[in-house]
Amino acid sequence: MNAAAVGDTLEEIAILLELKGENPFKIRAYTRAARALETLSEDLGTLVAEKRLEEVDGIGKAIAEKVTLLVTTGKLEYLDGLRGEFPAGIFELFELQGLGAKKIKLLYDKLGVDSVAKLKAVCEDGSAGQLPGLGEKSATNFLKAIVQREKCAGQFRLGDISALADGMLDDLRTLPEVDQVQVAGSHRRRKEVVGDLDFIVATRHPKEVSEYFVSHPLVDSILAQGATKSSVLLKNGIQCDLRVVKADEFPFALNYFTGSKEHNVKMRSLALERGWSLNEYRFSVAEGRPLREPLPEVQTEEDIYGSLGLAYVEPELREDRGEFAAAAEGTLPKLIELANLRGTFHCHTTASDGRATLDEMAEAALELGLQYLGIADHSKSSVQAHGLDEKRLLEQVKTIEEYNARDTGLRLFSGTECDIKKDGSLDFPEEVLSRLDYVVASVHSAFTLSETAMTERLIKAMSSPHVTMLGHLTGRLLLSREPYQVNIPAVIEAAAETGTLIEINASPYRLDMDWRWWPQAKEKGVRCVINPDAHSTRGFQDLVFGIGVARKGWLTREDVVNTLPLGKIEAVLAAKRH
Repeated sequence: MNAAAVGDTLEEIAILLELKGENPFKIRAYTRAARALETLSEDLGTLVAEKRLEEVDGIGKAIAEKVTLLVTTGKLEYLDGLRGEFPAGIFELFELQGLGAKKIKLLYDKLGVDSVAKLKAVCEDGSAGQLPGLGEKSATNFLKAIVQREKCAGQFRLGDISALADGMLDDLRTLPEVDQVQVAGSHRRRKEVVGDLDFIVATRHPKEVSEYFVSHPLVDSILAQGATKSSVLLKNGIQCDLRVVKADEFPFALNYFTGSKEHNVKMRSLALERGWSLNEYRFSVAEGRPLREPLPEVQTEEDIYGSLGLAYVEPELREDRGEFAAAAEGTLPKLIELANLRGTFHCHTTASDGRATLDEMAEAALELGLQYLGIADHSKSSVQAHGLDEKRLLEQVKTIEEYNARDTGLRLFSGTECDIKKDGSLDFPEEVLSRLDYVVASVHSAFTLSETAMTERLIKAMSSPHVTMLGHLTGRLLLSREPYQVNIPAVIEAAAETGTLIEINASPYRLDMDWRWWPQAKEKGVRCVINPDAHSTRGFQDLVFGIGVARKGWLTREDVVNTLPLGKIEAVLAAKRH
């Protein structure tokens, strides 16, 4: 197990101990150790092998022994014992928005709630609303969360399954029997939510590859196993399909199973105009159609598009939203790539609700090769996130100035994620905001306003000369919380008029503003900033999901301001106030 997986396991132990009502100091020890692993600068395996885990601040002897077992064996009897003390269904409750360990423990101890079904029952009969510390409002919110969960059953956030998909892909790629392999489907198109995973493999040994696939350690159960297709259910609940083809069929299968359905329909229609039939295996002569052009030779996906008179369409654009006209005219954009980013903003530290210090976040950004990093801890109204008041914020500004004086190779920019209050005013006065390099303005409360009121709220905030960028525009949490009502075209129009940047929040839970709105924003001249909303050093890895949204939104490096190097980004940050 790597550091991230071990950290997740320690977090689970902390949750289970909290459910048991264990000593808070013991719970905190596991949480602290998990945080220590998130910011580890050395290889965990090396520390274990050299028996130096206890040298890491936050890891004591007892936890070091457990981490060693996890790294060397992948198992921990202590964790299995804790899990065994609770019904399996109780862990489903943690998937619901607004339910943490303390509320789950209360419901379990007082009402025997050990599953989503039982929670629904006690909310509907009124008994949950009568518990001290909950009330009818909480019970109503739990029911809403259950409805949302049921609506999203069988769906998975891209960020939750990407590491799993990449791991399976790497494992298949190492097989000597595999000639080519790729993930297809909505995952390849970088959709924010996916229903399953599709792997396409070219091989001359289909039986061996299929047997390896269905026996993979991630597989929970086999749904089907055949000569050309196998389906399994992975341990996290997602269905995973393997399609085995010959080498000359691979480009066709990859293209077909990447989709989207609408894109494929248009591809087949263009083929028919030439007298060809296009399916998941080949071009062939279309029955009942005159053959207007000879059947083309195809070795790659690019050849398929070229034979239809089209420039190659990147997978992210295959949604039948204008890509065919652009491909025919040669006007497809050169999409932004992760390597184009020079820095990022909207990052949190331990000063508010982050898990890494300012120095640890800076060091991680340096390791990624970034030139600059913006720090934007929460403002004072975000009490639950330990938001900064004016005094603490200005102290942080001074700390950032001192960091920059050290000439580490990374430039820090001072900022804040400033709450937009219900009336559209900002959480800090203008004279405080003027001391910062930039401001991310975000909504964190009063989500139930009407569309008109919410839109006016955002537009009023953007009218401030100190609001540089609008954070997570709709407040959505994918598969968990619906976006609040807001007139997005009106907000885009206001952003264009005021020169406000709009964020792509790269957190896999948000991916907000949605990719479907970016072509309109781009047309209006609104520029984008891709931010990870990182609450730990690990959060920087989410930038790749923000890039996926930008690519689906037809954005180039010129459309995204944090592709600019130091020496140019400063002018963008200061543009509104000047």
